[in-house]
Amino acid sequence: MATAQSRSAARIMIAPAVFVLLVWMLIPLCMTLYFSFADYRPMRGIFDAWIGFDNYASFLSSGAFMKSLITTLWMVGSILLITITGGVLMALLLDQPMFGQGVVRILVIAPFFVMPTVSALVWKNMFFNVDNGLFSYGYKFFGLQPYDFLSQAPLLSIVVIVAWQWLPFATLILLTAVQSLDSEQLEAAEMDGAPALARFRFMILPHLSRAITVVVLIQTIFLLSIFAEIFVTTNGAFGTRTLTYLVYQRVLESQNIGLGSAGGIVAVILANIVAIFLMRIVGKNLD
Repeated sequence: MATAQSRSAARIMIAPAVFVLLVWMLIPLCMTLYFSFADYRPMRGIFDAWIGFDNYASFLSSGAFMKSLITTLWMVGSILLITITGGVLMALLLDQPMFGQGVVRILVIAPFFVMPTVSALVWKNMFFNVDNGLFSYGYKFFGLQPYDFLSQAPLLSIVVIVAWQWLPFATLILLTAVQSLDSEQLEAAEMDGAPALARFRFMILPHLSRAITVVVLIQTIFLLSIFAEIFVTTNGAFGTRTLTYLVYQRVLESQNIGLGSAGGIVAVILANIVAIFLMRIVGKNLD
């Protein structure tokens, strides 16, 4: 049992790490909060330390804000649908005995370790390129006109790229949950004549509910900040500008630090609201 002396020693030992973490998090956040109330446009030599909530009003009232918010939600929802559905199917498949099972699992998980920028470049040049992409060669092989995915279906293209990268994560978590399921219960249900679909609906899927909730929580937090895939493929054009990319445009492209900082604070608040809501769901499922 820990004594008061040992607890004090533990606090002293973790204090430097906690201090560095707080400084690393709080200083940028405080600076962003400060600039959000200022009119700071360095390229024009303008700096007014206090303009109240003008930046917030300007950011929230712009048409680009609502469009980017809808795009963000649509993109996150689509990616979650693909990764959860595909993850469940892949987990069930990888749980079956097969030749080279270990190698197959490694290959399935490998895309998760590819950097987002590299992943976007690979998909853009190797698959979606209208002249030399593999999909274009497939269209030409069947005598069809090549389809320009990035200009004619830009949102779908980005969803596919990001879902491809996050599918292994969902598969890994769900595979662990599938392997924890009692095989004797499944065998008993099969012997009682329960069809495969009924076993999946009433036994496997309820068992996976907690794992699915965790996957949704973690992926949502990260997917709300999608940037690299958009920057590399469409540069925010064709209706692919998310809230994160809108903040980037306001800060770096428009050089309006105050307006961009206000957008960043709004994005942080919205992300925390979503995280709190999902955490409540996770808590209920884990009880």
